[in-house]
Amino acid sequence: MNEKIKIAVLGTGKIIPDAIYAMQQSKKFDVVGIFARPHSKSKAESLAEKFNIKKIFTDYDELLADLEINFVYVGLINAVHYEYAKKALDANKNVILEKPFTVKFSEAEEISNLAVEKNLYLFEAITTLHCPNFYKIRDSLKNLGEIKLIQCNFSQYSSRYDDYKSGKVAPAFDPKFYGGTLYDINIYNINFVVGLFGEPQSIEYFSNHGFNGVDTSGILILKYENFIAQCTAAKDSGSSSFLMIQGDNGYIKVDGTANELANVEINIRGNEVEKINLNQFDHRMIHEFIEFADTFQNKNYDVMKNSLEKSKIVVKIVETASKAGL
Repeated sequence: MNEKIKIAVLGTGKIIPDAIYAMQQSKKFDVVGIFARPHSKSKAESLAEKFNIKKIFTDYDELLADLEINFVYVGLINAVHYEYAKKALDANKNVILEKPFTVKFSEAEEISNLAVEKNLYLFEAITTLHCPNFYKIRDSLKNLGEIKLIQCNFSQYSSRYDDYKSGKVAPAFDPKFYGGTLYDINIYNINFVVGLFGEPQSIEYFSNHGFNGVDTSGILILKYENFIAQCTAAKDSGSSSFLMIQGDNGYIKVDGTANELANVEINIRGNEVEKINLNQFDHRMIHEFIEFADTFQNKNYDVMKNSLEKSKIVVKIVETASKAGL
């Protein structure tokens, strides 16, 4: 049996408790350290106590010099993903990057090339692509006939939006830190489409903007050779979220958000409607950490490189769309 991966998590924000819980529940990771900036050290101490983490770092260089740690999980704000990932790779650490992978295509290319040059593992933490339901959807596409339309809607009123409207701007709504819907929840919609169909031929983005220019909601149109995909996301309003793939022989529908990807309905003309949920765990992030660990421990390097290609396509789409939607 493979030994558990020794990992340190970077950050103390909202995603970190979920990530630590999922890593520990996966039975594949031993979370041995947590990094926080000095002003957030008390948060790190609380998390370390809650999850029985033995090492707390406020100096990133010290963490990277620790020989026990062979992976880092970057759960910091979007704007610094590239910086912290590159420094970890330079120090010969493997990296799991919380979405978005990076905010610029040039950054995505650089760290991907660096990981491959050094024979290190670099993953983007996108829950969508690692759910058993995603694989079921992928395998069922052949039954839909010619694909015609894809609709994805991930809309949920942000817990930070009331503060934003009153003038209090968190990083999630700050364009300087690459906040907004495109770099946040629409990433899941885009990954769903790219994960199934690859790179589109053209991109258009139409967005609503807040007082500081950030996109608070928007619609991304991805045009492929024979079909169109629409990716809608909102943090300034809420609605029922769903994903729909329509072909001339049937459709596949997901009730709920693209990061959960639960409750799949497959309707092929002439067949009974198939309703499934193959996801196995109580938390959406567990599947991805199991797959990352299995890829690393089984030395499935081609799997890792293939995932990097998808991450780069998504970053290219988002960077292009963000400029188009200004």
